[in-house]
Amino acid sequence: MTAEVRVRYAPSPTGHLHIGNARTALFNYLFARNQGGKFIIRIEDTDVKRNVAGGEENQLTYLKWLGIDWDESIDIGGGYGPYRQTERLDIYRQYWKELLDRGLAYRCYCTEEELEREREEQTERGETPRYSGKHRNLTPEQQQAFESEGRVASIRFRVPEGKTYAFDDMVKGSISFDTTEMGDFVIVKKDGIPTYNFAVVLDDHLMKISHVLRGEDHISNTPRQLMIYEAFGWEPPVFAHMTLIVNENKKKLSKRDESIIQFIEQYDDLGYLPEALFNFITLLGWSPEGEQEMFTRDELVAVFNSNRLSKSPAVFDTQKLSWMNGEYMKKADLARVVDLCLPHLQQAGCIPDTLDAVGREWVTALVALHQDKLRFAADIVPVTELFFRETVADEEEAAAVLSEEQVPTVLGQFLALLEAKAAPFTADGIKEMIKTVQKESGFKGKALFMPIRAALTGQTHGPDLNQSIALLGEPKVIARLKARLG
Repeated sequence: MTAEVRVRYAPSPTGHLHIGNARTALFNYLFARNQGGKFIIRIEDTDVKRNVAGGEENQLTYLKWLGIDWDESIDIGGGYGPYRQTERLDIYRQYWKELLDRGLAYRCYCTEEELEREREEQTERGETPRYSGKHRNLTPEQQQAFESEGRVASIRFRVPEGKTYAFDDMVKGSISFDTTEMGDFVIVKKDGIPTYNFAVVLDDHLMKISHVLRGEDHISNTPRQLMIYEAFGWEPPVFAHMTLIVNENKKKLSKRDESIIQFIEQYDDLGYLPEALFNFITLLGWSPEGEQEMFTRDELVAVFNSNRLSKSPAVFDTQKLSWMNGEYMKKADLARVVDLCLPHLQQAGCIPDTLDAVGREWVTALVALHQDKLRFAADIVPVTELFFRETVADEEEAAAVLSEEQVPTVLGQFLALLEAKAAPFTADGIKEMIKTVQKESGFKGKALFMPIRAALTGQTHGPDLNQSIALLGEPKVIARLKARLG
């Protein structure tokens, strides 16, 4: 095994970047950067029927969006390419031919129907379904007879009998498998495409991968891969199988679980900040020392220790993610938050698709007023809806405030000052007019401010009142006050 740390993230372009795959990429990236090693992205695209248009591009686009960079891949090259499996078929061919020549693999002509019937019979007998080995020792004449029928062979690896394969996992500790219940497995499909367990070993070895960090659902693949390493006399990498991500009901995260947003692209669309997601995902199955939860990327690189990978399932806490992103939103540059919020306001029909300088300034002030309340950018629509509706819908507390006896006096005096243009219609000018109402009416505190807020917004709580009134605009404010006063 090479002394240099070399790790890889190897997605299949069968879909967009999922939260679980993003975590795998993140842990590999952090491990490599912490160790001063190399992070490689390899595209495992041999399952051609399941590949989707744009899947490969989406993976790379959203890894970059998260803040991950890499040292070798299809887009930047490297010394161990090609980095796309369908471009490595000639490499795989020479190795499976070697296994055939050495008798460590053989051609199997069984049809899918025969294999299915065999599995059903084994299940009925209470046995673990596995390939029986019926074509393990075919004579050349038998092979020729099958080929004369038009049968196409797959290639199976000859599993050693009665042998134990063991490895020390960085997360799980010592793990071992006995080959007694393992049937000979396919390493090359009938279409000449290698299977995952064969191709991944060749790629990892030839690319000098030193450590393999992946999900625990791959544990059952490891003994088969160890057999391939052994067959070629190669040293396997160090394995680390990360625990599952589960939902808040402790159920394995399923792509059909609609309670959790699961694709990175969806978080981008909602206006989450990539650095917040980077931080949150890193804490799914890994924990730092101490109580700190908020980290920059560089800080996570510095403190990432594989010994801190969790042995228990990682719970995807949606509320914690919203809280964490909200904390990042509070600290983000205002212009950046405005850029994130604009498309959501436009899609909701709140503002025009094209804004002039005045319109941009108004939206900037609106976002600034609500920035500390945003969990993510899409929140700007519901939290600011009172600025865009024609009528005011009163909350229960607001209705109670508006029934108080001083309300007509407060609203009437405030309206009179507005119509008389007693001060400029700005936050500061509005503040002065409300002070004048206080002096003239004798009402102050909640008796003064609550009726004005309730009358204009239908709420009793919200952001700065003076700025809110200024953003509502003079015509709308006057219209709402007149409506209240009848």
